[in-house]
Amino acid sequence: MTSSSKIAVCELPLFPLPEVVLFPTRPLPLHIFEFRYRILMNTILESDRRFGVLMVDPIRGTIANVGCCAEIIHYQRLPDDRMKMLTLGQQRFRVLEYVREKPYRVGVVEWIEDHPPAKDLRPLATDVEQLLRDVVRLSAKLTEQNIELPEDLPDLPIELSYWVASNLYGVATEQQALLETQDTAARLEREAEILTSTRNHLAARTVLKDTLNEKL
Repeated sequence: MTSSSKIAVCELPLFPLPEVVLFPTRPLPLHIFEFRYRILMNTILESDRRFGVLMVDPIRGTIANVGCCAEIIHYQRLPDDRMKMLTLGQQRFRVLEYVREKPYRVGVVEWIEDHPPAKDLRPLATDVEQLLRDVVRLSAKLTEQNIELPEDLPDLPIELSYWVASNLYGVATEQQALLETQDTAARLEREAEILTSTRNHLAARTVLKDTLNEKL
């Protein structure tokens, strides 16, 4: 094994979560109450505060093979040793093997990253951002609520791709596929497809709503 391989592979405590997909740079608040995960958190708080988050498919009962490392940024102890904590997504990883199951899972993982882009991704990122703004504008009009994008929306294409993926709701399987993608362009292109479909659906509903209001 080369020295670079040794750096890229390590043991990581793992936290499987139903229908939760964590992405790099994105926050994940947690409420820790199950005994084995209280042990996990107390252990890593004495170490580097890092653990792996893996999505559990509640229908199939399977645990994803690719996840994202989380780092504890802040925590608060509650009665009965429960904890509330804020974690932040770091690097993605692939589980090579499990080395322990109890009291919590520990796996040998390899870190994974996106491949270097073959083209300038900024035009594609700009398109995705515009689609995102269209969806937010139509959602606000349809629900008659004040919905706005954050001012600190990521500028870098890869970080924007993570932001969009993490804010898709009710589609954990789709999010997992985006997490596993190691091509930033492919991730942005898939997000553009999803946002385009959402925008078209919202636009049709908005037209219908306007038509009905005109008749009233």
